[in-house]
Amino acid sequence: MAILTFLISLAGATMLLLYAVRMVRTGIERSYGASFQRLLTGKQSHLQAGAMGLLLAIVLQSSAAVALLTSGFAASGYLTFPAGLAIVLGGDLGSALIIQILSFKLDWLVPVLLALGGYLFVKTEAKKARQLGRILMGIAFILISLRFLREAMDPIRDSAFLPAVAGYLARDYITAFLVGGALAFVMHSSVAAILMCVTLVQIDALPFAAGLSLVLGANFGSAFIPVWLSRGLNLPARRIPYANLALRGSWAVICLFGANLALRQGWLGDPQGGQMLVNAHLAFNASLLVLALPVCTPLGDLFCRLFPDPAPSTVIQPGRPISALEPGNYGSPALAISNLKRELLRMSDQVGAMFRPVLDLYEEGTKEQIRAVQKMDEEVNACLSGIRSYVAAIPEDAFDREELKTARSLMEYAIRLETAGDVVARRLAVLAGDLNRKNLRFSREGWLEITRMHEAILANMQLASNVLISDDLESARLLSLEKTEVKRMERDSRKRHLRRLQNGARDSFDTSDIHLETLRALREFNSHIAAVAYPLLYQNGQLLETRLINDLQQEDAD
Repeated sequence: MAILTFLISLAGATMLLLYAVRMVRTGIERSYGASFQRLLTGKQSHLQAGAMGLLLAIVLQSSAAVALLTSGFAASGYLTFPAGLAIVLGGDLGSALIIQILSFKLDWLVPVLLALGGYLFVKTEAKKARQLGRILMGIAFILISLRFLREAMDPIRDSAFLPAVAGYLARDYITAFLVGGALAFVMHSSVAAILMCVTLVQIDALPFAAGLSLVLGANFGSAFIPVWLSRGLNLPARRIPYANLALRGSWAVICLFGANLALRQGWLGDPQGGQMLVNAHLAFNASLLVLALPVCTPLGDLFCRLFPDPAPSTVIQPGRPISALEPGNYGSPALAISNLKRELLRMSDQVGAMFRPVLDLYEEGTKEQIRAVQKMDEEVNACLSGIRSYVAAIPEDAFDREELKTARSLMEYAIRLETAGDVVARRLAVLAGDLNRKNLRFSREGWLEITRMHEAILANMQLASNVLISDDLESARLLSLEKTEVKRMERDSRKRHLRRLQNGARDSFDTSDIHLETLRALREFNSHIAAVAYPLLYQNGQLLETRLINDLQQEDAD
């Protein structure tokens, strides 16, 4: 019975730890997720890239998340292989620093974090404040889970079972290494796995030697996580995770044999305690970063040969992707609605491909680049035509009233997406051309304001796609709040711009019309994107007491 109680307590503490780590990462991603691409893909040296990876890992609470983000950008051509690998290696060191911070005795901080975080998350509506509350509560839950973990180990610390297992792992360091690797991979979090090992050593449930082998194994196992998660991507996207695995795995094995030999010979003295284990973990990752940075560029050629770019197809590709809709072939209502959502997702991706390079067009867009973006609007228009024809031909006798209303609401969103594409092609792209033709540049403050709005809208586009696919009410509510946040950003930027004009800022005066029109266009674009949330919010009574409810009720009556 004691063993069963121990296993249940251990599982509960572990799940709370995993949930808390994810909670912190979610809060940070929702607040600053759109900024990551700009930070990751900026021009930087290997050392600067490593430092950027370190900071992002601390922010995201996960080196695996940094590796996946980096792989995606590298595969899309936004990031070179050497810089991407340096970012991932820096992320591993950042993950080790998180463990250093969380390994301190911070139980006194839990009530403060819960009180402040809970107030911000429950009582405030501002996006940044709510997500800050989520982050603070997540950190509190991490500290609570570590306390639970220590308490779960107390009853069996003096049993005959634990010393036997601990002694075996201390003697058979290869088994301990494999167990640590499996633990990190199964938990899908090196932070959680290593915190668990450190806690076991802190309470003397495991000797230092066994803990060190487990931690080295967890470092090795954590490198498998991005490899596993990127298994469905194309070959170029998998180069960086495999390179990281090769470097991290090789160094972990070398350190495993070297450290255990040194411990047996007494060359390291008699290290004890969890803090010494955290220091060893930090030393492992810092040394790996220092040793690997010089070989990032040579490894690029090697892994380009191991994971080559796909050979160009000799088959002539059609001018545009094949539509998910087949007029006249509807099948069941559920299948027809699924096809509509697939086509809308394709249309949303196309609009996103138009909107994403807008800032580049403003900075140094050529006429050819601007025309290329504008030409993409033809595909968006074709998608709308297909969706309109498909919905118009739906056999009403085969669909009930709710299913027809859903199909029509999806068509309405397609119209909003097409209008969003027009905003890019006919307004933002034209404004970018005017800015470059007149050789004008925004003020530093004005450009930063536009950049932040662009990043926020990119994040909202991803959120809108999630709402479209999942019909998740919480995501729809968040998207509605984000729409309000973009409106606030536009209003604040306009006020600051006018103040700069009053202060005689020459750059602001020269670009005033373009700046103000860009703000209006960005706000309008975001409004069209966020429209996917309205039907779902209305169905769940979340739009009562608003002007919009009357419009939707009128549509129902029609």
